[in-house]
Amino acid sequence: MTKHVAVLMGGWSNERQVSLSSGRECAAALRNAGYRVTEVDVDRDIYNVLTALRPDVVFNALHGTFGESGIMQGLLELLELPYTHSGVLASALAMDKHQAKIMFKAAGIPVTDHVIVSRAEVARGHVMAPPYVVKPIADGSSFGVFIVGADQAHPPQEILREDWNSGEEVMVERYIPGRELTCAVMGDVALGVTEIVTDLAFYNYEAKYAQGGSRHIVPAQIQPKIYDKVQKMSLKAHAALGCRGVSRTDFRYNDKAGEDGELVCLEINTQPGMTKTSLVPEQALHAGHSFEELVTWMVEDASCSR
Repeated sequence: MTKHVAVLMGGWSNERQVSLSSGRECAAALRNAGYRVTEVDVDRDIYNVLTALRPDVVFNALHGTFGESGIMQGLLELLELPYTHSGVLASALAMDKHQAKIMFKAAGIPVTDHVIVSRAEVARGHVMAPPYVVKPIADGSSFGVFIVGADQAHPPQEILREDWNSGEEVMVERYIPGRELTCAVMGDVALGVTEIVTDLAFYNYEAKYAQGGSRHIVPAQIQPKIYDKVQKMSLKAHAALGCRGVSRTDFRYNDKAGEDGELVCLEINTQPGMTKTSLVPEQALHAGHSFEELVTWMVEDASCSR
């Protein structure tokens, strides 16, 4: 019997449009792979929708809060519907950058120094010597991220804007100059390492999603020992949080800091972008897995109690 896959997408987080793109492309690839697919633009009635559908598998293509923070995963556990990506605890830990860094540090994975402070405190004055980065504790796609340069006399006042919806507390962390690297894990295998190059201030929302906003170099042109280190650290980060299925871990690499440079882990994404030109599918293709093969593997890997 053909498996019925419900692809969850959209939702109401800041990353709604990104999720819709991921979901539609994954749904199309799964249909081509022979599955019966229902696309679900998630709203607050999702419990009733899934209860009526009773799919064999849920492909979770949601991004941002609610979709990848453990809440949706808990609902799917309650409904006993096998689902893709990580389970409740790993999703919740990964979504909270502060808690994730605590786990990384305990596992021996180098991270940047950081403090958790209120938006008001950030706006009043430098809470650490610049350069530093201000970011929401639990958001993705670089929403609400500010880089404060060494020559900036005042912190970013935009953090006090009225339409801010990323929490009253934020993370302020030491800025690491250098290169942006990322590595996906598929099951228990680290895929290739990608270097992300952009002409913009940093790898922000525009760089991620605008046409020509960034370039992906796969494999990254770095020393073999650094390449290997990124892969090993990605596997370690995946295991430290108890991730399942596919994840993607992001790094900064300052190749001018000492003989081997400084490599630090920034965060792990338990539900990374899943269009054909997204980072994970690009790395999977480099490893010999087509987009259809990748999403098929994810559906067949799906389970409860993850």
